Amino acid sequence: MAMLFDPGALDSLSEDAISDILHDWAHFCSLTTSLLSRSQDGPHSQLGPTVASLCDRGLAFLLQDHFLLSLEEAFKRSAVKKFWQQFDSYFDASAIEKAKFHVQESWPEEILTKSLEQICSEKRSQENCLLLLIEALKSYEQSSKEERNTDHSQLISRYQLMVSSVLLTTLPWDFPDVLRIYFKKKLEELNSMMADGDNDELDINTDNFPNDAGYSYMDTSMYECNGLVMQIGKVVSDLRSLGFTSMAEDAYSSAIFLLLKAKVNELAGDDYRVPVLWSLKKWIRAVPLQFLHDLLGYLGDSIEGEKDSPSVKSPLASQPSSVPGIGIPSEALVRWQLRLEYFAYETLQDLRIGKLFEIIVDYPDSSPAIEDLKRCLEYTGQHSKLVDSFISSLKYRLLTAGASTNDILHQYVSTIKALRTIDPAGVFLEAVGEPIRDYLRGRKDTIKCIVTMLTDGNGGNSGSSGNAGDSLLEELNRDAENQDGAEFEEDGGTDEKQAWLNAERWEPDPVEADPLKGSRNRRKIDILELMVGIIGSKDQLVNEYRVMLAEKLLNKSDYDIDSEIRTLELLKIHFGESSMQKCEIMLNDLIDSKRTNANIKATLGKSVATGPEQGETDVSLDILDATILSSNFWPPIQEEELNIPCSVDQLLSDYGKRFHEIKAPRKLMWKKNLGTVKLELQFEDRGMQFTVSPVHAAIIMQFQEKPSWNSKSLAAEIGMPADALNRRIAFWISKGVLTESAGAGHDDPIFTIVDSMSDFNKNGLASEGCQLMEEESERSVASVEEQLIKEMTVFEKFILGLLTNYGTATLDKIHNTLKMFCTSEPTYDKSLHQLQSFLSDLISEEKLEMRDGSYSLKK
Repeated sequence: MAMLFDPGALDSLSEDAISDILHDWAHFCSLTTSLLSRSQDGPHSQLGPTVASLCDRGLAFLLQDHFLLSLEEAFKRSAVKKFWQQFDSYFDASAIEKAKFHVQESWPEEILTKSLEQICSEKRSQENCLLLLIEALKSYEQSSKEERNTDHSQLISRYQLMVSSVLLTTLPWDFPDVLRIYFKKKLEELNSMMADGDNDELDINTDNFPNDAGYSYMDTSMYECNGLVMQIGKVVSDLRSLGFTSMAEDAYSSAIFLLLKAKVNELAGDDYRVPVLWSLKKWIRAVPLQFLHDLLGYLGDSIEGEKDSPSVKSPLASQPSSVPGIGIPSEALVRWQLRLEYFAYETLQDLRIGKLFEIIVDYPDSSPAIEDLKRCLEYTGQHSKLVDSFISSLKYRLLTAGASTNDILHQYVSTIKALRTIDPAGVFLEAVGEPIRDYLRGRKDTIKCIVTMLTDGNGGNSGSSGNAGDSLLEELNRDAENQDGAEFEEDGGTDEKQAWLNAERWEPDPVEADPLKGSRNRRKIDILELMVGIIGSKDQLVNEYRVMLAEKLLNKSDYDIDSEIRTLELLKIHFGESSMQKCEIMLNDLIDSKRTNANIKATLGKSVATGPEQGETDVSLDILDATILSSNFWPPIQEEELNIPCSVDQLLSDYGKRFHEIKAPRKLMWKKNLGTVKLELQFEDRGMQFTVSPVHAAIIMQFQEKPSWNSKSLAAEIGMPADALNRRIAFWISKGVLTESAGAGHDDPIFTIVDSMSDFNKNGLASEGCQLMEEESERSVASVEEQLIKEMTVFEKFILGLLTNYGTATLDKIHNTLKMFCTSEPTYDKSLHQLQSFLSDLISEEKLEMRDGSYSLKK
């Protein structure tokens, strides 16, 4: 007889049969109520016959449904309502923020444990009642003559589904937060215990690793940790039995990741000089992974990995064959390890990217942080995040009007070196460096600062304690060391074995790479090439270096040029000998000057008198060192009319005659305004030493004749304009040597020598070693900008004529026309940027105007 209920069958039943069914059904309902109320009258023995009688009538499914419905109503009434009421005092729906704060700060964790124990106890009691029904059904099937394959486990599944449905439909909105807070506190407690045990015994001593498999703790720490893991495992097990499997895993997963994030922040912090990843991975294996291993073991999940199965591989992190304290991990544990390590890499990466500007400022001291970031990016592949974040930081923190060009260049050099570590191919450096290069092209002193970094050993930081690593001289040295090897490789000198090794190490460019730039060209880009790229051409850099070198050589008081020769040789390797030929001749002039100067002094060997009588005005030729220039190879020299004292003029004349005798037919043409003069001024009660320009020396030497001069008389005596004199004499006033007082006219002050020590002390200056602070207007050599204006003046009439004929013309059209027609001397060889600068000067002089990108004559 089938156990299905057919309502149509009731029509064929007699009234007695129907009365028997109703009687049996009423009895079954009574037994169900007694079972669920835990009656001790023993209704168990009566359940079997009643169930069998109803099954004979085809009411098996109906009684099962009724029994489950009764279980559901009893579960709601006696368990669910009471369970949620345990948390009512900690959930305040009318004050959400207050409720969250209350839960986080003072929520008693024992309530969750006790509530879960109570509701799980009620659930187990009901499961026992359900098992009695299943036993009754099985007994009926065994007594029946027909064979049946009824799966009574479906009743258990239906009951479990009912429990889960009832709890989820009545779930408070913030119960998941309760679980997260519980697991967070427990894991923090576990971490604290294991950290204490680590401090006591885990000092990476091999005695602490029994069987080379794991950590050993003190007995107390071990029992405490195991007890805590069992508490957590009991809560997870209870939650699983109630159908909260996914919610429980989400809760303790969230707590683990929060704890991991806090650990990353603790280890990383703002100290960039210590690597973090190794310590972080060690902690992951010692705390969260060990906890998960113990938790999965408590819950009865798979623990040991199958030795015959291949180990799990991942593109994110390499997995060891054995984990300390765990052994060979299971597949589930390996996946957990991958998740934790990836999260750690990503979190550390985000921290380092957020502080990348500060890290690069501290480079190379911050190299460990750069190495950590490199490894993180290799796992996560989120290089675009680095590029976007760092470009944003550069725009708001570096590329501003308040930042000096020197600071920007130093940061750019450090950026190149740091990103070259992260990405040797230079793909991401191209993207990051482009905003810096564009900004630097708009700065007028960029070329000068780059040349200073190339020639100055401290990287352009005058008197600085900055990083020596910022100096581009290091790159010149490195380039020189690698030059031979590079040339050998270019000529195909690499042997076959090395070629195969290079081929095996080859990797394709990242997807972010510019397809217009080959990987071979990208690898050859170095810091100097990038610097030249900012300027536009190496010729501009060489010209600026030539001007700076000339200025430095003309202001030297001796012939010590060893550092300049070394720098020139390095520049020749990088930029070619032909580009540096004029600079080499300038240095040779100083070498020849030293030899010539020694020869002249050796032949004379005595003092040369300036007049027929010997006295205090005699000047010895030994005090004169001349720098003899090959003027055709030097930049344009700034000339200034100057009348020097007769004794000095006679000394120069005698030197020139002797030179003519030795180097006939060549003669010297003295640039009297150039050079340096070492002076010792003797006053009534003090002496002062200075190193000044010839102009300043000529000014102060006039006060040997008389103690006071008015401005116009002194200017006429020296042979220079009065306004220029007033500007230069301010140096002596600032040093306390001269004083200024009102004269006959407002533009003709009187200058007087200071003999009193008290007046001098007011200036608070030392009496020795005072050096002249040269102003920009006192340059010995015309600047590159001044030379450009002078050279471009030749083309001014041509430009004005072109605009007269065409009316308007763009910058490109003017540039191309000049290149096309100005092919004879003087040849037009300027860049677009140089032409644009010159046209801007013509606009400021109101000779031209520009509208909509086109130039025209000023109307």
